[in-house]
Amino acid sequence: MQILSALFVENFEFRQVEGPSTRIDLRGVHFSLAVDSFPITLEPHLIALIRCGSDESGSSALEVVFRREGEEIARNRQPVMIEPGKFGYQLVKGEIEFEVAGTIEAHCQLAGDDGHPLIVPLTVISPADSA
Repeated sequence: MQILSALFVENFEFRQVEGPSTRIDLRGVHFSLAVDSFPITLEPHLIALIRCGSDESGSSALEVVFRREGEEIARNRQPVMIEPGKFGYQLVKGEIEFEVAGTIEAHCQLAGDDGHPLIVPLTVISPADSA
């Protein structure tokens, strides 16, 4: 299996179109967000889009390690089941504490993948920083 994309989103929906074919509508894709004050605990939604080859089992695990300045601050590991030859998704919801503005990185990788993880940054700023 292969991770095609991973993004922080506010919401997503699936819809059928002719074919039959499925569309994924992603809304509020973001790589930064402003908060009113610190400290704050955020629960960002990360959606990983995953492809399963027709010759693969369709079973794996998605591991997402959240890091701040290289240090692990949270981890999520969950099973992935995708029909061979199809696409699927996994929703990961982390609980991340921010004492001050800064960036975390979500390192996304499937079990058994010895390559480099897909890294998705999320920067949290205060309104004063964005002025």
